[in-house]
Amino acid sequence: MAVQPTAEDEVVRLCQELIRIDTSNPGDHSGPGERGAAEYVAEKLAEVGLEPRVLESHPKRASVVVRVEGEEAGRDALLLHGHLDVVPAQKEDWTRDPFGGEIADGCVWGRGAVDMKDMDAMILAVVRQRLREGRRPKRDLVLAFTADEEAGGVWGAQWLVKEHPELFEGCTEAIGEVGGFSLTVPGDRRMYLIEAAEKGIAWMRLTAKGTAGHGSMVHPDNAVTALAEAVARLGRHEFPIRMTKTVRAFLERACQAYGVPFDPERPEKSLEQIGPLARMIGATLRNTLNPTRLDAGYKTNVIPQKATAEVDGRFLPGYEDEFFATVDELLGPDVERDFVYHDRALETDYEGALVQAMEDALTSEDPGALPVPYCLSGGTDAKAFARLGMRCFGFAPLRLPPDLDFSGMFHGVDERVPVDGLRFGVRVLDRFLDRA
Repeated sequence: MAVQPTAEDEVVRLCQELIRIDTSNPGDHSGPGERGAAEYVAEKLAEVGLEPRVLESHPKRASVVVRVEGEEAGRDALLLHGHLDVVPAQKEDWTRDPFGGEIADGCVWGRGAVDMKDMDAMILAVVRQRLREGRRPKRDLVLAFTADEEAGGVWGAQWLVKEHPELFEGCTEAIGEVGGFSLTVPGDRRMYLIEAAEKGIAWMRLTAKGTAGHGSMVHPDNAVTALAEAVARLGRHEFPIRMTKTVRAFLERACQAYGVPFDPERPEKSLEQIGPLARMIGATLRNTLNPTRLDAGYKTNVIPQKATAEVDGRFLPGYEDEFFATVDELLGPDVERDFVYHDRALETDYEGALVQAMEDALTSEDPGALPVPYCLSGGTDAKAFARLGMRCFGFAPLRLPPDLDFSGMFHGVDERVPVDGLRFGVRVLDRFLDRA
Protein backbone atom coordinates (compact mmCIF):
# COMPACT_ATOMS: atom_id res chain seq x y z
CA MET A 1 0.00 0.00 0.00
CA ALA A 2 1.44 3.36 -1.04
CA VAL A 3 2.27 5.78 1.74
CA GLN A 4 0.19 8.93 1.46
CA PRO A 5 2.13 12.20 1.43
CA THR A 6 1.72 14.50 4.41
CA ALA A 7 0.90 18.19 4.24
CA GLU A 8 4.55 18.96 4.99
CA ASP A 9 5.53 16.75 2.05
CA GLU A 10 3.10 18.47 -0.32
CA VAL A 11 3.12 22.14 0.63
CA VAL A 12 6.41 23.08 -1.01
CA ARG A 13 5.52 21.41 -4.31
CA LEU A 14 2.05 22.96 -4.30
CA CYS A 15 3.54 26.40 -3.70
CA GLN A 16 6.04 25.90 -6.53
CA GLU A 17 3.38 24.75 -8.96
CA LEU A 18 1.07 27.65 -8.13
CA ILE A 19 3.90 30.16 -8.64
CA ARG A 20 4.57 28.65 -12.08
CA ILE A 21 1.03 29.50 -13.17
CA ASP A 22 1.30 33.16 -14.15
CA THR A 23 -1.70 34.99 -12.67
CA SER A 24 -0.33 38.53 -13.01
CA ASN A 25 -3.00 41.14 -12.44
CA PRO A 26 -2.20 44.52 -14.06
CA GLY A 27 -5.45 46.00 -12.77
CA ASP A 28 -7.59 45.32 -15.83
CA HIS A 29 -8.44 42.27 -17.94
CA SER A 30 -5.29 42.35 -20.05
CA GLY A 31 -3.40 39.81 -17.94
CA PRO A 32 -3.50 36.02 -18.12
CA GLY A 33 -6.25 35.83 -15.50
CA GLU A 34 -6.65 33.32 -12.72
CA ARG A 35 -8.48 30.58 -14.64
CA GLY A 36 -5.45 28.29 -14.92
CA ALA A 37 -4.70 28.49 -11.20
CA ALA A 38 -8.38 28.07 -10.33
CA GLU A 39 -8.59 24.86 -12.36
CA TYR A 40 -5.39 23.60 -10.70
CA VAL A 41 -6.81 24.27 -7.22
CA ALA A 42 -10.16 22.69 -8.11
CA GLU A 43 -8.39 19.56 -9.35
CA LYS A 44 -6.43 19.23 -6.10
CA LEU A 45 -9.61 19.59 -4.06
CA ALA A 46 -11.55 17.13 -6.21
CA GLU A 47 -8.80 14.52 -5.73
CA VAL A 48 -9.77 14.23 -2.06
CA GLY A 49 -13.51 13.94 -2.67
CA LEU A 50 -14.67 17.55 -2.58
CA GLU A 51 -16.88 19.20 -5.18
CA PRO A 52 -15.38 22.65 -5.79
CA ARG A 53 -17.04 25.28 -7.96
CA VAL A 54 -15.01 27.35 -10.38
CA LEU A 55 -16.84 30.64 -10.83
CA GLU A 56 -15.86 33.00 -13.62
CA SER A 57 -16.75 36.66 -13.13
CA HIS A 58 -15.23 37.67 -16.49
CA PRO A 59 -13.43 35.64 -19.15
CA LYS A 60 -10.26 34.20 -17.54
CA ARG A 61 -11.08 35.80 -14.15
CA ALA A 62 -11.98 32.83 -11.96
CA SER A 63 -12.35 31.96 -8.28
CA VAL A 64 -12.87 28.62 -6.53
CA VAL A 65 -15.22 27.95 -3.61
CA VAL A 66 -15.90 24.69 -1.80
CA ARG A 67 -17.49 23.66 1.49
CA VAL A 68 -15.97 21.00 3.74
CA GLU A 69 -18.64 19.48 5.95
CA GLY A 70 -17.84 19.51 9.66
CA GLU A 71 -18.58 16.93 12.31
CA GLU A 72 -20.78 19.14 14.51
CA ALA A 73 -24.01 20.12 12.77
CA GLY A 74 -25.50 23.50 13.53
CA ARG A 75 -22.27 25.28 14.33
CA ASP A 76 -21.26 28.49 12.58
CA ALA A 77 -18.93 27.96 9.64
CA LEU A 78 -15.38 29.25 9.23
CA LEU A 79 -14.01 30.75 5.99
CA LEU A 80 -10.41 30.18 4.90
CA HIS A 81 -9.56 32.44 1.97
CA GLY A 82 -6.59 33.21 -0.23
CA HIS A 83 -6.23 35.04 -3.53
CA LEU A 84 -4.82 33.50 -6.70
CA ASP A 85 -3.70 36.65 -8.52
CA VAL A 86 -0.33 38.34 -8.10
CA VAL A 87 1.08 41.72 -9.01
CA PRO A 88 3.14 41.78 -12.23
CA ALA A 89 6.88 41.11 -12.18
CA GLN A 90 9.63 42.03 -14.65
CA LYS A 91 12.00 39.10 -15.08
CA GLU A 92 15.06 41.28 -15.73
CA ASP A 93 14.75 42.84 -12.26
CA TRP A 94 14.89 39.51 -10.44
CA THR A 95 17.77 37.28 -9.38
CA ARG A 96 15.67 34.26 -10.33
CA ASP A 97 12.74 33.69 -12.67
CA PRO A 98 9.71 35.23 -10.91
CA PHE A 99 7.51 32.46 -12.33
CA GLY A 100 10.01 29.63 -11.94
CA GLY A 101 9.14 28.48 -8.44
CA GLU A 102 12.79 27.59 -7.86
CA ILE A 103 14.17 26.42 -4.53
CA ALA A 104 17.41 28.15 -3.55
CA ASP A 105 19.00 29.22 -0.27
CA GLY A 106 16.30 27.36 1.63
CA CYS A 107 13.46 29.34 0.04
CA VAL A 108 10.85 28.99 -2.68
CA TRP A 109 11.34 31.95 -5.02
CA GLY A 110 8.77 33.63 -7.19
CA ARG A 111 5.96 36.11 -7.53
CA GLY A 112 3.30 35.16 -5.02
CA ALA A 113 5.66 33.28 -2.68
CA VAL A 114 4.38 35.37 0.24
CA ASP A 115 1.50 37.24 -1.45
CA MET A 116 -0.12 34.80 -1.26
CA LYS A 117 0.36 31.48 -2.99
CA ASP A 118 2.15 30.26 0.12
CA MET A 119 -1.11 30.38 2.07
CA ASP A 120 -3.05 28.91 -0.86
CA ALA A 121 -0.62 25.99 -0.81
CA MET A 122 -0.85 25.60 2.96
CA ILE A 123 -4.66 25.50 2.89
CA LEU A 124 -4.62 22.93 0.08
CA ALA A 125 -1.97 20.77 1.75
CA VAL A 126 -3.68 20.71 5.15
CA VAL A 127 -7.18 20.07 3.82
CA ARG A 128 -5.94 17.35 1.48
CA GLN A 129 -4.11 15.55 4.29
CA ARG A 130 -7.02 15.79 6.71
CA LEU A 131 -9.52 14.41 4.19
CA ARG A 132 -7.20 11.59 3.10
CA GLU A 133 -6.97 10.63 6.77
CA GLY A 134 -10.71 11.00 7.35
CA ARG A 135 -10.23 13.91 9.78
CA ARG A 136 -13.05 16.34 9.21
CA PRO A 137 -13.11 19.71 10.96
CA LYS A 138 -15.39 20.30 13.93
CA ARG A 139 -17.45 22.84 12.01
CA ASP A 140 -18.04 23.49 8.34
CA LEU A 141 -15.16 25.08 6.50
CA VAL A 142 -15.64 27.18 3.39
CA LEU A 143 -12.52 27.49 1.26
CA ALA A 144 -12.33 30.41 -1.17
CA PHE A 145 -9.48 30.97 -3.62
CA THR A 146 -10.23 34.32 -5.20
CA ALA A 147 -9.43 36.37 -8.27
CA ASP A 148 -8.51 40.04 -8.46
CA GLU A 149 -7.49 40.82 -4.87
CA GLU A 150 -4.51 42.83 -6.10
CA ALA A 151 -6.88 45.27 -7.82
CA GLY A 152 -9.43 45.51 -5.02
CA GLY A 153 -11.35 42.27 -5.55
CA VAL A 154 -14.03 43.69 -7.85
CA TRP A 155 -13.88 40.55 -10.01
CA GLY A 156 -13.11 38.25 -7.09
CA ALA A 157 -14.23 38.47 -3.47
CA GLN A 158 -16.53 41.44 -4.05
CA TRP A 159 -18.18 39.69 -6.99
CA LEU A 160 -18.59 36.47 -4.99
CA VAL A 161 -20.17 38.28 -2.05
CA LYS A 162 -22.57 40.14 -4.33
CA GLU A 163 -23.49 37.37 -6.77
CA HIS A 164 -23.09 34.20 -4.68
CA PRO A 165 -23.57 35.02 -0.98
CA GLU A 166 -25.24 31.63 -0.50
CA LEU A 167 -21.82 29.96 -0.80
CA PHE A 168 -20.83 31.55 2.50
CA GLU A 169 -24.00 30.72 4.41
CA GLY A 170 -23.33 30.32 8.11
CA CYS A 171 -19.79 31.79 7.98
CA THR A 172 -19.30 34.08 10.96
CA GLU A 173 -15.48 34.18 11.06
CA ALA A 174 -12.69 34.13 8.51
CA ILE A 175 -8.91 33.88 8.25
CA GLY A 176 -6.74 34.99 5.35
CA GLU A 177 -3.70 37.18 4.77
CA VAL A 178 -1.59 39.07 6.14
CA GLY A 179 -0.82 37.68 9.59
CA GLY A 180 0.63 34.87 11.65
CA PHE A 181 4.18 35.65 10.53
CA SER A 182 7.01 35.94 13.04
CA LEU A 183 9.27 38.77 14.13
CA THR A 184 12.30 37.73 16.21
CA VAL A 185 12.65 39.60 19.50
CA PRO A 186 15.29 39.46 22.28
CA GLY A 187 15.72 36.15 24.05
CA ASP A 188 15.40 34.15 20.82
CA ARG A 189 11.64 34.48 20.96
CA ARG A 190 9.21 35.41 18.23
CA MET A 191 6.21 37.69 18.11
CA TYR A 192 3.57 36.42 15.69
CA LEU A 193 1.54 39.27 14.26
CA ILE A 194 -2.15 38.41 13.81
CA GLU A 195 -4.12 40.93 11.78
CA ALA A 196 -7.18 42.20 13.65
CA ALA A 197 -7.61 45.47 11.73
CA GLU A 198 -6.78 47.08 8.42
CA LYS A 199 -6.85 50.59 7.07
CA GLY A 200 -9.45 51.78 4.61
CA ILE A 201 -8.60 52.60 1.01
CA ALA A 202 -9.21 55.81 -0.91
CA TRP A 203 -7.59 55.77 -4.33
CA MET A 204 -8.61 59.15 -5.66
CA ARG A 205 -8.49 60.87 -9.03
CA LEU A 206 -7.99 64.63 -8.80
CA THR A 207 -9.05 66.97 -11.60
CA ALA A 208 -8.26 70.65 -12.12
CA LYS A 209 -9.77 72.63 -14.98
CA GLY A 210 -8.57 75.88 -16.51
CA THR A 211 -8.51 77.76 -19.77
CA ALA A 212 -6.58 76.35 -22.69
CA GLY A 213 -4.13 78.64 -24.39
CA HIS A 214 -0.71 79.31 -25.92
CA GLY A 215 2.26 78.47 -23.73
CA SER A 216 4.03 81.73 -24.62
CA MET A 217 1.43 84.00 -23.04
CA VAL A 218 0.68 85.15 -19.51
CA HIS A 219 -1.86 82.65 -18.24
CA PRO A 220 -2.95 82.74 -14.58
CA ASP A 221 -5.80 80.23 -15.08
CA ASN A 222 -3.54 77.20 -15.52
CA ALA A 223 -4.95 73.78 -14.64
CA VAL A 224 -1.49 72.25 -14.30
CA THR A 225 -0.42 74.86 -11.77
CA ALA A 226 -3.60 74.47 -9.71
CA LEU A 227 -3.28 70.68 -9.69
CA ALA A 228 0.44 70.68 -8.89
CA GLU A 229 -0.07 72.96 -5.92
CA ALA A 230 -2.88 70.76 -4.57
CA VAL A 231 -0.88 67.57 -5.06
CA ALA A 232 2.07 69.11 -3.23
CA ARG A 233 -0.16 70.04 -0.30
CA LEU A 234 -1.48 66.49 -0.08
CA GLY A 235 1.92 64.89 -0.43
CA ARG A 236 3.53 67.05 2.25
CA HIS A 237 0.70 66.80 4.76
CA GLU A 238 1.36 64.77 7.91
CA PHE A 239 -1.74 63.59 9.68
CA PRO A 240 -1.78 63.56 13.49
CA ILE A 241 -1.21 60.31 15.33
CA ARG A 242 -4.44 58.46 16.06
CA MET A 243 -3.76 55.35 18.11
CA THR A 244 -6.49 52.74 17.60
CA LYS A 245 -7.04 49.93 20.11
CA THR A 246 -5.31 47.38 17.87
CA VAL A 247 -2.22 49.53 17.27
CA ARG A 248 -1.95 50.35 20.95
CA ALA A 249 -2.20 46.66 21.89
CA PHE A 250 0.56 45.82 19.41
CA LEU A 251 2.90 48.56 20.62
CA GLU A 252 2.36 47.69 24.29
CA ARG A 253 3.17 44.03 23.70
CA ALA A 254 6.08 44.82 21.38
CA CYS A 255 7.65 47.12 23.96
CA GLN A 256 7.22 44.44 26.60
CA ALA A 257 8.92 41.89 24.33
CA TYR A 258 11.85 44.24 23.69
CA GLY A 259 12.11 45.24 27.33
CA VAL A 260 11.53 48.94 26.75
CA PRO A 261 8.89 51.23 28.23
CA PHE A 262 5.86 52.13 26.14
CA ASP A 263 5.29 55.88 25.94
CA PRO A 264 1.74 56.57 24.69
CA GLU A 265 2.70 60.21 24.15
CA ARG A 266 5.49 59.22 21.75
CA PRO A 267 4.40 55.91 20.18
CA GLU A 268 6.70 56.36 17.18
CA LYS A 269 9.69 55.79 19.47
CA SER A 270 8.53 52.21 19.92
CA LEU A 271 9.02 51.57 16.20
CA GLU A 272 12.76 52.08 16.43
CA GLN A 273 13.03 48.63 18.01
CA ILE A 274 11.41 46.53 15.29
CA GLY A 275 13.60 47.03 12.23
CA PRO A 276 12.21 46.91 8.66
CA LEU A 277 8.71 46.08 9.89
CA ALA A 278 8.55 49.64 11.23
CA ARG A 279 7.58 50.82 7.73
CA MET A 280 4.38 48.80 7.81
CA ILE A 281 3.52 49.38 11.48
CA GLY A 282 4.42 53.08 11.30
CA ALA A 283 1.80 53.59 8.61
CA THR A 284 -0.88 52.45 11.04
CA LEU A 285 -0.27 55.31 13.48
CA ARG A 286 -1.93 57.85 11.22
CA ASN A 287 -3.87 58.37 8.01
CA THR A 288 -1.68 58.69 4.93
CA LEU A 289 -1.74 60.32 1.47
CA ASN A 290 0.70 59.54 -1.32
CA PRO A 291 0.46 61.08 -4.81
CA THR A 292 1.23 58.39 -7.39
CA ARG A 293 0.31 59.68 -10.88
CA LEU A 294 0.18 62.95 -12.85
CA ASP A 295 -1.22 63.56 -16.33
CA ALA A 296 -1.80 66.75 -18.33
CA GLY A 297 -1.45 68.19 -21.80
CA TYR A 298 -0.29 66.90 -25.15
CA LYS A 299 2.26 69.48 -26.35
CA THR A 300 4.84 71.65 -24.63
CA ASN A 301 3.56 74.98 -25.98
CA VAL A 302 -0.14 74.24 -25.34
CA ILE A 303 -1.65 75.01 -21.95
CA PRO A 304 -4.17 72.20 -21.34
CA GLN A 305 -7.73 72.72 -20.27
CA LYS A 306 -7.54 69.88 -17.75
CA ALA A 307 -4.96 68.19 -15.54
CA THR A 308 -5.41 65.02 -13.49
CA ALA A 309 -3.55 63.19 -10.74
CA GLU A 310 -4.08 60.05 -8.70
CA VAL A 311 -3.46 59.70 -4.98
CA ASP A 312 -3.30 56.65 -2.73
CA GLY A 313 -5.04 57.48 0.54
CA ARG A 314 -5.40 55.16 3.53
CA PHE A 315 -7.44 55.87 6.65
CA LEU A 316 -7.58 54.24 10.07
CA PRO A 317 -10.66 52.52 11.50
CA GLY A 318 -12.88 55.20 12.98
CA TYR A 319 -11.19 58.12 11.20
CA GLU A 320 -12.67 58.08 7.69
CA ASP A 321 -14.66 61.31 8.16
CA GLU A 322 -11.64 63.14 9.54
CA PHE A 323 -9.55 61.88 6.63
CA PHE A 324 -11.87 63.16 3.89
CA ALA A 325 -12.46 66.49 5.65
CA THR A 326 -8.71 67.03 5.65
CA VAL A 327 -8.35 65.98 2.00
CA ASP A 328 -11.03 68.42 0.87
CA GLU A 329 -9.49 71.25 2.87
CA LEU A 330 -6.07 70.58 1.34
CA LEU A 331 -7.48 70.37 -2.19
CA GLY A 332 -9.24 73.70 -2.02
CA PRO A 333 -12.07 74.87 -4.28
CA ASP A 334 -10.28 74.52 -7.64
CA VAL A 335 -9.64 70.76 -7.61
CA GLU A 336 -12.31 68.06 -7.71
CA ARG A 337 -11.90 64.50 -6.52
CA ASP A 338 -13.59 61.21 -7.34
CA PHE A 339 -12.76 57.61 -6.57
CA VAL A 340 -10.67 55.18 -8.53
CA TYR A 341 -11.41 52.76 -5.69
CA HIS A 342 -12.84 53.19 -2.19
CA ASP A 343 -13.31 50.67 0.60
CA ARG A 344 -13.79 50.85 4.32
CA ALA A 345 -11.46 50.20 7.22
CA LEU A 346 -11.93 47.14 9.45
CA GLU A 347 -11.26 46.38 13.09
CA THR A 348 -12.42 43.50 15.26
CA ASP A 349 -11.86 42.71 18.92
CA TYR A 350 -8.85 40.54 19.56
CA GLU A 351 -10.63 38.05 21.79
CA GLY A 352 -12.79 34.93 21.70
CA ALA A 353 -12.43 31.24 20.92
CA LEU A 354 -11.00 31.74 17.41
CA VAL A 355 -8.22 34.00 18.71
CA GLN A 356 -7.46 31.44 21.41
CA ALA A 357 -7.28 28.70 18.76
CA MET A 358 -4.78 30.73 16.71
CA GLU A 359 -2.63 31.48 19.75
CA ASP A 360 -2.70 27.88 21.02
CA ALA A 361 -1.75 26.51 17.58
CA LEU A 362 1.24 28.86 17.42
CA THR A 363 2.50 28.17 20.93
CA SER A 364 2.11 24.41 20.42
CA GLU A 365 4.59 24.57 17.52
CA ASP A 366 6.77 27.36 18.94
CA PRO A 367 6.75 27.44 22.76
CA GLY A 368 8.47 30.83 22.62
CA ALA A 369 5.71 32.36 20.53
CA LEU A 370 4.26 35.73 21.53
CA PRO A 371 1.04 36.24 19.53
CA VAL A 372 0.08 39.91 19.15
CA PRO A 373 -2.70 41.73 17.27
CA TYR A 374 -1.78 44.34 14.70
CA CYS A 375 -3.32 46.61 12.07
CA LEU A 376 -2.44 46.13 8.40
CA SER A 377 -1.59 49.30 6.48
CA GLY A 378 -2.92 47.80 3.25
CA GLY A 379 -6.16 46.05 2.40
CA THR A 380 -7.28 42.47 1.75
CA ASP A 381 -10.31 40.46 0.65
CA ALA A 382 -11.44 40.61 4.28
CA LYS A 383 -13.15 43.90 3.41
CA ALA A 384 -15.52 42.05 1.08
CA PHE A 385 -16.23 39.11 3.38
CA ALA A 386 -16.87 41.43 6.32
CA ARG A 387 -19.88 42.70 4.40
CA LEU A 388 -21.50 39.35 5.13
CA GLY A 389 -21.04 39.93 8.86
CA MET A 390 -17.86 37.89 9.35
CA ARG A 391 -15.15 38.71 11.89
CA CYS A 392 -11.98 38.65 9.81
CA PHE A 393 -8.39 37.98 10.85
CA GLY A 394 -5.09 37.71 9.02
CA PHE A 395 -3.56 34.35 9.90
CA ALA A 396 -1.19 32.75 7.39
CA PRO A 397 1.36 31.34 9.86
CA LEU A 398 5.06 31.43 9.00
CA ARG A 399 8.10 31.11 11.24
CA LEU A 400 10.69 33.34 9.59
CA PRO A 401 14.46 33.76 9.99
CA PRO A 402 15.45 36.95 11.84
CA ASP A 403 17.22 38.49 8.84
CA LEU A 404 14.40 38.15 6.28
CA ASP A 405 12.78 41.49 5.38
CA PHE A 406 9.31 40.00 5.23
CA SER A 407 7.41 43.23 4.64
CA GLY A 408 9.79 43.99 1.76
CA MET A 409 8.73 40.75 0.04
CA PHE A 410 5.24 42.08 -0.67
CA HIS A 411 5.21 43.39 -4.25
CA GLY A 412 9.02 43.54 -4.17
CA VAL A 413 11.64 41.87 -6.34
CA ASP A 414 13.12 38.50 -5.35
CA GLU A 415 10.00 37.55 -3.39
CA ARG A 416 10.57 34.28 -1.57
CA VAL A 417 9.33 32.19 1.33
CA PRO A 418 11.42 29.84 3.49
CA VAL A 419 10.76 26.14 2.95
CA ASP A 420 10.89 25.56 6.71
CA GLY A 421 8.37 28.38 7.13
CA LEU A 422 5.89 26.65 4.82
CA ARG A 423 6.24 23.39 6.71
CA PHE A 424 5.80 25.19 10.01
CA GLY A 425 2.71 26.88 8.60
CA VAL A 426 0.93 23.64 7.72
CA ARG A 427 1.61 22.21 11.17
CA VAL A 428 0.13 25.32 12.77
CA LEU A 429 -2.89 25.38 10.45
CA ASP A 430 -3.58 21.71 11.16
CA ARG A 431 -3.50 22.32 14.91
CA PHE A 432 -5.65 25.42 14.44
CA LEU A 433 -8.36 23.45 12.61
CA ASP A 434 -8.40 20.95 15.46
CA ARG A 435 -9.27 23.81 17.81
CA ALA A 436 -11.29 26.23 15.66
